[in-house]
Amino acid sequence: MASENSPLLAYRLLGDEGVAFSANGGGGAGGASARKLSTFLGVVVPTVLSMFSIVVFLRIGFVVGHAGLLQALAMLLVAYFILALTVLSVCAIATNGAVRGGGAYFMISRTLGPEVGGSIGLMFYLANVCGCAVSLLGLVEAVLDVFGADSSPSSGLQVLPQGYGWSLLYGSLLLGLVGGVCTLGAGLYARASFLTFLLVSGSLASVLVSFVAVGPRSIPLAPRPSPNGSSPQPQVGHFTGFNSSTLKANLGAGYAKDYTTGAMMTFASVFAVLFNGCTGIMAGANMSGELKDPSRAIPLGTIIAVTYTFFIYTLLFFLSSFTCDRTLLQEDYGFFRAISLWPPLVLIGIYATSLSASMSSLIGASRILHALAQDDLFGVILAPAKVVSRTGNPWGAVLYSWGLVQLVLLAGKLNTLAAVVTVFYLVAYAAVDLSCLSLEWASAPNFRPTFSLFSWHTCLLGVASCLLMMFLISPGAAGGSLLLMGLLSALLTARGGPSSWGYVSQALLFHQVRKYLLRLDVRKEHVKFWRPQLLLLVGNPRGALPLLRLANQLKKGGLYVLGHVTLGDLDCLPSDPVQPQYGAWLSLVDRAQVKAFVDLTLSPSVRQGAQHLLRISGLGGMKPNTLVLGFYDDAAPQDHFLTDPAFSEATDGTQEGGSPALSTLFPPPRAPGSPRALSPQDYVATVADALKMNKNVVLARACGALPPERLSRGSGGTSQPHHVDVWPLNLLRPRGGPGYVDVCGLFLLQMATILGMVPAWHSARLRIFLCLGPREAPGAAEGRLRALLSQLRIRAEVQEVVWGEGAGAGEPEEEEEEGDFVNGRRGDAEAEALACSANALVRAQQGRGRGGGPGGPEGADGEGGPATALTFLYLPRPPADPACYTRYLALLETLTHDLGPTLLIHGVTPVTCTDL
Repeated sequence: MASENSPLLAYRLLGDEGVAFSANGGGGAGGASARKLSTFLGVVVPTVLSMFSIVVFLRIGFVVGHAGLLQALAMLLVAYFILALTVLSVCAIATNGAVRGGGAYFMISRTLGPEVGGSIGLMFYLANVCGCAVSLLGLVEAVLDVFGADSSPSSGLQVLPQGYGWSLLYGSLLLGLVGGVCTLGAGLYARASFLTFLLVSGSLASVLVSFVAVGPRSIPLAPRPSPNGSSPQPQVGHFTGFNSSTLKANLGAGYAKDYTTGAMMTFASVFAVLFNGCTGIMAGANMSGELKDPSRAIPLGTIIAVTYTFFIYTLLFFLSSFTCDRTLLQEDYGFFRAISLWPPLVLIGIYATSLSASMSSLIGASRILHALAQDDLFGVILAPAKVVSRTGNPWGAVLYSWGLVQLVLLAGKLNTLAAVVTVFYLVAYAAVDLSCLSLEWASAPNFRPTFSLFSWHTCLLGVASCLLMMFLISPGAAGGSLLLMGLLSALLTARGGPSSWGYVSQALLFHQVRKYLLRLDVRKEHVKFWRPQLLLLVGNPRGALPLLRLANQLKKGGLYVLGHVTLGDLDCLPSDPVQPQYGAWLSLVDRAQVKAFVDLTLSPSVRQGAQHLLRISGLGGMKPNTLVLGFYDDAAPQDHFLTDPAFSEATDGTQEGGSPALSTLFPPPRAPGSPRALSPQDYVATVADALKMNKNVVLARACGALPPERLSRGSGGTSQPHHVDVWPLNLLRPRGGPGYVDVCGLFLLQMATILGMVPAWHSARLRIFLCLGPREAPGAAEGRLRALLSQLRIRAEVQEVVWGEGAGAGEPEEEEEEGDFVNGRRGDAEAEALACSANALVRAQQGRGRGGGPGGPEGADGEGGPATALTFLYLPRPPADPACYTRYLALLETLTHDLGPTLLIHGVTPVTCTDL
C-alpha cells in the first residue's frame, strides 16, 4: 500500500537557494512540468464545458416547453442549489491542505478512508468512462442527423452511411481523436479545451444575438404520428420575437409526450434531464494533479464556472419563453438552428460541446484511475495505470480508460445508462459533502480551511439533496449504486488499506466518546445497571491466552483492560520503554479477537505497577472495578502461541504484509524454576491492595485446560453437556458469618450467570452448592436460596452437601472469624486439613450429575453424568498480617488442587437487586 508522507517532513519552506518547495514535490523540474495549468485553463474551461455539454443546445426547448418558464426556473434553482452545496464542500476541503492528483477521489479517500474512498473513486471513474461514451455517441447521432444517409433531405447532406457498425466506427474514430489529445498530456488538452471553449462561446453568442436580430418567422416541423393512428399531420412552430403574449403562454407548465421517446413527461422526468446536463462541477477538481495551485484554483475556478453557466442557462430560459411558442419548444428541441443567423455555427457549438465533454470525461477518468493505481487499493488489476511519461502524464491510465470506453461503445444506444452515470456522479458529490461534514463535526484542530463560506448545515443539506436526487432520477440505479459501493467497500476492507491516511471516523469517534464520557456521571450509578469492568494483569501473553479470552467472555459489555507492568526506573533509562510496546499489544488484541483496551506502565515493582493501573486505568465513569489475575503456582507456563490457530505465522517470522510476527514481539515463556518478577508476598499484597481500593478480585487457575470451543466467539450449544459449579460461601469458614447471602456470594452468582449468557456457554448447567453441618436440617437453606434465585431471575440447580461428605475431616466445633485459619489463630495442620477437606468435597461433586454417583472429573462424561467445566469458589480475604501471606497462598493452592479450571472470586460491591 502507498504510504503518506508527513506534511512536516514533506514541506520545506525554503530550499538551499530560497526556492519554495511544496508538499507535492513542486520544487524540481518534474514538479514544474507536471503542474502548469492555470485556474482558467485547468478549472474554469473544463467545468463550463462539462456543465453545458449538449444540453445547452438541444434541451433548452425541452425544459421550457414542457415545464414552462416558472417551473423551469424553479428546477434550475433547485439543481444549482444542490450543486452549490457540493461546491462549498469542495472549496472547504481543497483549501484545507495540499490536494494531489485524483481530484474528488483524493478528497474523499483521505477523509473517509481507503474503503469508502476507493469504492466511490472507482464508481466515479466508471461514471466518467461511461460519460465519455455517452458524449461520443451523442456526437455521432448529432453528426448523422445532418450528414447521415437517412437524414431529412431538407436539413441534411446525406453523405455518411448509417447503421450499428457505421455508428461504432464513427464513435471509435472520434474516441481515437479524443484519446490522442489526452495521451499527449494535459497541456494539449488544455489548449484543445480552450479552442473548444471559444467555439462554444461563439456559437452561444450567435444564438443570443439571433434572439434579438431575427424577426418573427414560421418554422415547419417534422410530421408526428397522430394519437388515433391517422396519417401524420404537418406542424408549424412560430418564432414571435419578443412578445408578452408568448411569455404569458409559456409561464405555466404544459407537460406532453416527448416526441423522441413517446413517454409522457412529468416534473421529475424533465428535472432529471436538466440535472443530467449540469453534473460537471468536478471536471476542474479532477485536474488537481496538473494545476499550479490546486488549493486556490479549484474553489475559485469552480465558483466562477458555476456562476457563469447559471447565468447563461437563466438567460436562455427567459429568451426562449419570450420568443418561441409552445409548439416550437415541444416539437423541435434543436430550434436554435432554425432561428440562428448562421445555422452552421450552432452545429459547430453542438459538436464542440460533445467533443469537449468526452475529452473532459476521459482525462478526468484517467487521473482518477492513476490515483487509484498509485494507492494500490485494487492490486495488480490497475498496475498498468501507474505508468507515466517523463513529464508526468499518466498515459498508461489514459490507454486503460480508452480501452474501457471502447468496450462501452459496443453497447450502441446508452440512453438507459445515462441515468446510471448521473447517479454515480451524485454518489461522488454526496461523498464529498459527507467528507466535509465529517471533518466539521469532528472539530479537529487541523481542519482550518481558508474558505469559510460553509457550515455543517450546508454539508448535511448537500448530502440529503444528492441522495434525494439519486432516487428521483432513477430509484433502481440509486439502489444498485449503493449496493455496488457496499460490495466494493467490503472488498477493500477485507483486503486491507493504508493506515497512514488518517480516518475521520476516528476523529468523530473521539469527539462523540469524549462527549458521552463527560455525561457518564459516576454519581448516578445504580446497582441495577452494574456490569463487570475488568483489569486483567498479564505478565506474558504467551501463557495467558485462555485467561485473556475467558475474561473477554466475563465482561458482559463492560470495560476490559489488558494491563502489563514493565519493570524499570525511568530516571535510569534514556527513553520510555513502554511506548514502543503498544503496537505489539494492540496486535495481540486484534489477533485474539477480544474487545479490550491496552494499558501499560513502568514501575520498579509489579505491585506498584498494579496499583498505578488500578488507579489510572479507564476514564470518567469507565474505570475497572474488578482485578483479574492468574493463579500463583508452580505449574510450568505453556506457550499457547504455538497451539492457537489464530497465532499461526509464517516460518520466516513475519505476518501478512511483512510486519514482524507476534512471536518475535513477546519473549518466550518463563522456564520452570527460573526467577519470577513477582514474589508470593507481593502477589498476595496485590490482592490485598485491590480489596483496600474497593475492587473485586478474580484469581484464575488452570484456564489452559478449558477446551477451545468454550473460549470461542461462536455458540457452544452442540458440544458435550457440562456444569458450571458455584460454591457461594467461604469453604475455609463454612459455617461462620451470613453464609451464601453475603455480598461476595451474590457476586459469585452474578459472574457465573454472566458467563452463562455467552453463546459458547449456553449449554452449561449452573449448579449451586450449599454446605450443611451434620446437625443442620436439610431443605431450609435450600428453600431460601431458591426463593432468592427466583427473585434474581437466575436459573440454576441447587444442591445441599453435608460438610465432610467425601472428605476425611470433620466439621469445626466453633465458628471462627473470617481469616482465622490464615491469620494463625488455628494451627497450620488444622488449617491445611480444612483446606484438604474442602478440596475433597468440591472434587467429589465435580463428577456427580443429576442423580449420578460420585466420580472424578476425568470420568465425568460416562455414567456419572456431565463434567464440570468451570468452578467458581469463594476467595477469602488475605490476612491482615503480611507474614501470613505465604501461608494464605499455600491454603489456596491446597483448596484448588486438581479442580480443573477454577475462578477464585471475592466481591466487595453490590452487583444485583430484585427491584425493577
